[in-house]
Amino acid sequence: MTLGTSAAPAAEAYDPWPGLVQDIFSNRPMNDGGDVIGIEMPARAEDVAIVPVTLRTKLLPSDSRRVVAITLVIDENPAPMAAKFTLGPSANVSEISTRVRVNNYTNVHAVAELSDGKLYVSKVYVKASGGCSAPAGKNVEEAKNRLGQMRYRQFTKSEQGPATSTREAQIMIGHPNNSGLQMDQVTQLYIPAFFVNELHIWQDDSPVLAMEGGISISEDPNIRFTYVSNGAKLFRAEAKDTDGHVFEHEWKVENPGT
Repeated sequence: MTLGTSAAPAAEAYDPWPGLVQDIFSNRPMNDGGDVIGIEMPARAEDVAIVPVTLRTKLLPSDSRRVVAITLVIDENPAPMAAKFTLGPSANVSEISTRVRVNNYTNVHAVAELSDGKLYVSKVYVKASGGCSAPAGKNVEEAKNRLGQMRYRQFTKSEQGPATSTREAQIMIGHPNNSGLQMDQVTQLYIPAFFVNELHIWQDDSPVLAMEGGISISEDPNIRFTYVSNGAKLFRAEAKDTDGHVFEHEWKVENPGT
């Protein structure tokens, strides 16, 4: 008599998302965000340390709700919460773009919190490996000389009016944003984590956007976003890093300069 043996079922791949919902969002219910929040990233990263990501709100103009905050979660990164963006109540921010490190093949989730108190989630899958430990693009001295330098750009289209119109702007901060997982090529020791963990942006005294950042935001943080002008004459930003440095700058809206 021949006894047949059945193959053991293959182990299912571990999905960290349920645990992240508990740890980051205190297990609050997640609703389908297909009509609320969009997330765009390349399916395969060209440079794993500088992966572009765009978050875009999708609420209809007739919807009485507004997006209060957007949290970007890179599931397989060592510190999965890459950033939390808090949107100014009257700035009507509808799009945010930045660059992130991606450490493994992973799902990336965008979670929008709406003014009704509910959470809505969308996701994409990205193929990348080693982004959090990739060497810095600039040497130590160059990074030190650029530390805290801030630049601001406006992308107003010529057909738009000077005030109360949708605009696009960009804030760039010179900072190594060390992840704590990169190795000094000379000493062969790990470089301590050192990154921008707070960013606040205002038009005059009205909040536009705030970011709580983590180790996944790429070197020289770069935040590009749309907003609705309130006619402000000044744009200003304040950034803080994990070593307690505070960087501040303000620019004229119509003549930003550097």
